[in-house]
Amino acid sequence: MYAYVGPPELRALVRPGTAGEPVRSASDVKAQDEPFTFVVTLDGVLRIAPRRSEHVVCAGGRDVLAAGEIAFDGAVVTEVSNQSTGYCPGEESWPAVAAALDRAGFQRPEKFTALFVFRHCAECGELNVVKDEHYVCVFCDADLTRDASAAARAS
Repeated sequence: MYAYVGPPELRALVRPGTAGEPVRSASDVKAQDEPFTFVVTLDGVLRIAPRRSEHVVCAGGRDVLAAGEIAFDGAVVTEVSNQSTGYCPGEESWPAVAAALDRAGFQRPEKFTALFVFRHCAECGELNVVKDEHYVCVFCDADLTRDASAAARAS
């Protein structure tokens, strides 16, 4: 389960009725030229919103099992990532995504097509997206932990 860890001003955008649309089948997804923002709610439902939507708004301000971006071509998932700086989900969120997609009848990849690694810096507190296995804070040059469980405890 992932709690929202992003800026409070984005959480303030959550209003009743602004949560993402539930996806229970391919017919629930309207064609779009770019990926969607998605979350998997605690009850296992996939919800989507336009890409430039905030994940916390898509989730209605609630905790999630997974979050990221997703693209569809009919009943086929063509791209899916864990890219959400509001929730910072790890690779271990994949089973929740896979289960939600399976329940809705989508063909899907076996894992995230793009996997992001997030770390909060213990020195300056800023959120980093780790690239190319470079575990160094881009804001203050402090070392970032490689251990995902230690990083989650520090957040």
